[in-house]
Amino acid sequence: MVTAYDYSSAVHVDSAGIDLILVGDSAAMVAHGHGNTLPISLDLMLEHCRAVVRGAQRPLIVGDLPFGSYESSAAQAVESAVRLVKEGGVDAVKMEGGAPSRVSAARAIVEAGIAVMGHVGLTPQAISVLGGFRAQGKTIDSALKVVEAALALQEAGCFAVVLECVPSPVAAAATQALQIPTIRHRGWISVLVYHDLLGMFHSPDHSKVTPKFCKQFGNVGAVITKALTEYREEVEARSFPDAICTPYKMSCKDADDFASVLQKMGFDGSAAAAAAAADNAEKLVHRKPQEMSTNGVLTAGAAVY
Repeated sequence: MVTAYDYSSAVHVDSAGIDLILVGDSAAMVAHGHGNTLPISLDLMLEHCRAVVRGAQRPLIVGDLPFGSYESSAAQAVESAVRLVKEGGVDAVKMEGGAPSRVSAARAIVEAGIAVMGHVGLTPQAISVLGGFRAQGKTIDSALKVVEAALALQEAGCFAVVLECVPSPVAAAATQALQIPTIRHRGWISVLVYHDLLGMFHSPDHSKVTPKFCKQFGNVGAVITKALTEYREEVEARSFPDAICTPYKMSCKDADDFASVLQKMGFDGSAAAAAAAADNAEKLVHRKPQEMSTNGVLTAGAAVY
């Protein structure tokens, strides 16, 4: 399972053959620049869900219920889940926590006919209580709570449970105890944030919240920065756009007539510029193929054949 937040990321994830997409509330952090997941609203999550659904045709798409959209009551949880499915177009919803009130909310959503994925261990929406992004289940008592919460969510009807930031023995024990799939790091179903696994960010601020379990499978951020830097340099050097990127033609006669009309209107400078551009374009048409650069890109002003 991989997160996706917009059309383009959904297309990439789908093309890679990923089975599950999570439209995560982590969009608050990686797409909107917040320090945690709490600020994102249900309305904004709906926009992300709709974009992802348009981009991914094959995977099962799960939408995160954001903080503040399901805690008040089971009725509120059902209403928010219905909106994610009906308006957002997702196949299922995910909600955090294994407290009795959350289990009741999960049961109510399932009874309303909506598939629910549970989430225990580190629950980022509860960082105020947890004291930050901290691993859970590191003591016997807390480990038992993780397993018990997962079992309660299974009993409530959840079809899968995310086990986030818990020790391997705890994850293994929960997985063995459950009859539904668990989604965890180093599990048979894994989940990573799109931006993290691709290496999209290189800022020190982002690295502070990148999970320790995240493996970087690419260095896309460096590629993007390199491309943007080259673009800026070529624009500043006035080598871009060149002929290959300006394919729009005007006949010589129309170009001459256009320059004449401009001159009659008193736009002498514009007329001269138009005439010079037309003359340059005409010369480029007759450039020879050997005037291509060694990397196969036209030299500044070279023609497109």
